[in-house]
Amino acid sequence: MILLALSVLTGCGQPPAASATPPPTFDGDRAYADVLAQDSFGARFPGTRGHAQTVEYIRAELAKAGWQSEIRLAEQGGQKVQNIRAWRQNATPVVLLGAHYDTRIFADSDPDPAKRSLPVPGANDGASGVAVLLELARSLPVDSVAVELVFLDAEDNGRIPGWDWILGSRAYAADLPARPAAVVIVDMIGDADLQIYQERNSDPRLTASLWQAAEKAGYAQNFIPEPKYQMLDDHIPFLEAGIPAADLIDFDYPYWHTVEDTPDKVSAQSLKAVGETLLAWVNTYGSCLAQGNYTQANCNAP
Repeated sequence: MILLALSVLTGCGQPPAASATPPPTFDGDRAYADVLAQDSFGARFPGTRGHAQTVEYIRAELAKAGWQSEIRLAEQGGQKVQNIRAWRQNATPVVLLGAHYDTRIFADSDPDPAKRSLPVPGANDGASGVAVLLELARSLPVDSVAVELVFLDAEDNGRIPGWDWILGSRAYAADLPARPAAVVIVDMIGDADLQIYQERNSDPRLTASLWQAAEKAGYAQNFIPEPKYQMLDDHIPFLEAGIPAADLIDFDYPYWHTVEDTPDKVSAQSLKAVGETLLAWVNTYGSCLAQGNYTQANCNAP
């Protein structure tokens, strides 16, 4: 993603009735293990062995969790990309949750000029979003609304000759297998000092519903209800296609595009905060989205 520049909405539906079924839980430690696994593969930009290993790892973990997956090959901006699509229900997805899995070729923001030609480890910028999606695959209730998970390729190498930003999401949005009601992208959400501000390009209604879900899940301290950054990230192609989309990103991360973007900067608790917020959001707003009420005046929070 790249920084472009430095209201409140109500959600929908009444809270679900009490049930004897225990609520789903998101295991932050298990998600952190996914971060460590990806980091062990080394550089993960297209064409590297680590990139291929990451694709294999994601698909294997999805299969273990009972999800089907496919690799969607495309060419975008002169580069070949491999997006990984996953689904569990044979139904049009109500919600698409996405994260990029590639890492940056060069650590060109490192304060040490001698390290700027080295690859970025991408523990937070890449691995954290993938980890949240994989743990959601394990923890989303089977009877939830139809959710599609998309692991996006070639997001992170803009400003490098022959590359551009968000190539994978541009390819995916241009050839959607099915049109979801809403898209949420998670990127750089593992920072141990997690502070997610509202991203200015994101759909405001969708953003407000996510912040309400964070408060409901007990993570209001991590989701700051103020706009701050305007990002060119993987949500943009979906917005351009007319689909409500939001970007969850903590861009106040001093190790962005440096060799210090390593697992010790990532927190299992931060992964859990984002994962449990998304679980609460799908549970609370998913049925409303499925009914096509997302933009209707009668889709209001209690």
